[in-house]
Amino acid sequence: MNPTDNGQRKPRGYSKHGLVTLKQAVKGLGSRVIDRRTTIGKSLAKWRTDLIEDLGGPHEISTQRSALIDLAVKSKLLLDSIDAWLLTQPSLVNARKRTLIPVVLQRQTLADGLARYLSQLGLERRHKVQTVTDVLNGHDETPASQNAEAVQ
Repeated sequence: MNPTDNGQRKPRGYSKHGLVTLKQAVKGLGSRVIDRRTTIGKSLAKWRTDLIEDLGGPHEISTQRSALIDLAVKSKLLLDSIDAWLLTQPSLVNARKRTLIPVVLQRQTLADGLARYLSQLGLERRHKVQTVTDVLNGHDETPASQNAEAVQ
């Protein structure tokens, strides 16, 4: 029987902190939910670009690494949103139960997931390896002052 048949409505899911709504939006729409015109969108795009550059550039990223990078960006979005919400709260402790509010534990789970994604990507910075063709074509990435010192 459909709940609308007898005039009853299905109760809506209640979420006080908005994490569930944000998770559903990111899960359903993926990276399309991140508007790159906003401050958050710009900072996430910059963080993604910096992460790719640290891993050797866009030409060195495999499909698997690209998927991990996308997951890390989404996790960072959720984590930053939760952190901003948590900082506005008067207390993180439920006084009646004398426990942390549940979103703190969920935040820690997301932080652990982000750390796991980043460790799978690798913690060391990778430098782009120059080919002989790059050097011969003058695409040397060393500053000109170092080149002048090397000649002298």
